[in-house]
Parts: sequence; structure tokens; C-alpha cells
Amino acid sequence: MSDVSTALGVRLYPDLVERGGLASGLTACAAQHQLDVGRVTNPEQGRSRFTCAELTSERGAVCVGLGAQARYFMIDIRVAGEVRARGDATDLLPVVQVAAAWRAGATLAELTARFPFMEPMTVRSSVAQVQ
Repeated sequence: MSDVSTALGVRLYPDLVERGGLASGLTACAAQHQLDVGRVTNPEQGRSRFTCAELTSERGAVCVGLGAQARYFMIDIRVAGEVRARGDATDLLPVVQVAAAWRAGATLAELTARFPFMEPMTVRSSVAQVQ
């Protein structure tokens, strides 16, 4: 079994095994549907080079990871290191649609309205509370 087969699990992600990992699969899906998701990167070493990807834009990053026990894609939209929205999808297309909409300027409210599987996250304040 290849490294990518072992990392992804042929049973859950045969399409990604064939493409060589999550980042390659996202890139191919975006190209197939003519969606601009920006640059897609992945870690260079270890299992995560097949199971994690980041789609970057000036607005922040869309970070994607894979479920281990069932087929699903975990999506985090991060701005300045903080998760601003989070969701799960069972197919690649909604993932690249979220990334393309975010890159094109959709607000968090617009994203969560268009993609009901996404939910906004409460941003923590860095100001200490006085007791």
C-alpha cells in the first residue's frame, strides 16, 4: 500500500488516493468547476501532507481536514489565526464552493446563509475582564 493509501484510507477517500491527497483533490475539483480558490497548500511531511490542506487568500485561510471514521471534510475559515466559521461537508464540491465564495468577498453571514452546514464562531476578545 502506498503512503497516500495508508494515510487516507482507500475505502473512505478513493478519489483522493487516486489524486495523491486532499490538496490535489481540492485543486482538481476547483478546476473542474471553474472556481477560483486561490493557492492550495499542504504540510510537507507526515500523514497530514495527504489529509490537510489550506486555501489561502488575502482575507484569510480556508483550512480543510479529513474525517477519520467516516467520509467528511472539516472546514475552518480563519482570519488572523482565529476560526471565524466552521462546518463539515461530505463532498469536495461544497468545500471548494465555500473557499471560492470567501475568496470572492462573501461575508460570514452570506456564507452561512448560502451554505447551511457552515456556522459562525464567536470571536474571543483579547481584553481581560476586570473582576
